[in-house]
Amino acid sequence: MIQVKNLSFEYVTSQPVFLDFNWSVNKGESWTILGPSGCGKSTLLYLVAGLRQALFGEILVDGEKLMRPRPQSGLIIQDYGLLPWASVRENVALGLEVRRFYGPDGKHAPIDATLSDHDIDYWLDQLGLTNQSENFPGQISGGQRQRTAIARTLVLKPDLLLMDEPFSSLDAPTRESLQTLVIDLWKEHDLTLITVTHSIEEAAILGQRILLLNNPPNLSANVIENNSFGKAEVRSDPEYLKLCQILREQLSR
Repeated sequence: MIQVKNLSFEYVTSQPVFLDFNWSVNKGESWTILGPSGCGKSTLLYLVAGLRQALFGEILVDGEKLMRPRPQSGLIIQDYGLLPWASVRENVALGLEVRRFYGPDGKHAPIDATLSDHDIDYWLDQLGLTNQSENFPGQISGGQRQRTAIARTLVLKPDLLLMDEPFSSLDAPTRESLQTLVIDLWKEHDLTLITVTHSIEEAAILGQRILLLNNPPNLSANVIENNSFGKAEVRSDPEYLKLCQILREQLSR
């Protein structure tokens, strides 16, 4: 699905964030990216989203070199990105309206894109937003706003879902319920999922595999397998607790 080949990237005033960096993600996998602040977690996500460009090397998605954001990729950001003057339903429909405006040109929408308002009702129902559909973002909770952002993305039927610290501002019970929701959606809709997080526990919940980044420059991919991924009652599973401890030790080095 994703191949990062000999990637080098740096900001103008700093040392390289990535230097000759290689990483690959298979279709249908769920990854988390974890590391200290400033290590390049969000930078890597935005490179894979096509919103930043590598200085050297290349990123391929489904065998095609990434030159711009691809319409089959969905991005969910930390602050929801909702239009405050639009209702929940209108926010969920936003991507479809953009696609209708441009048409299936392969740039703003896939060539084979289907545009149906039934998908809006489906995702409002799936994410428990039907009763909130006519409310505005300022009238609903943080968890409901994040569900709206997820619905707005999934209504476009992405095959790659990228999330940048999507639950960091939420209280613990809401965060845990949305983590469970995301895993269920990943299982049901054959998504490839990459989530950036600062939370060790969240990385161990959402990541089938965990990419652990270090302070720049990142020269190689440190990948940790998660044997507790997808288990029922995972938060009390000994393997999950052991993995959290391993991640904590590696981050403290």
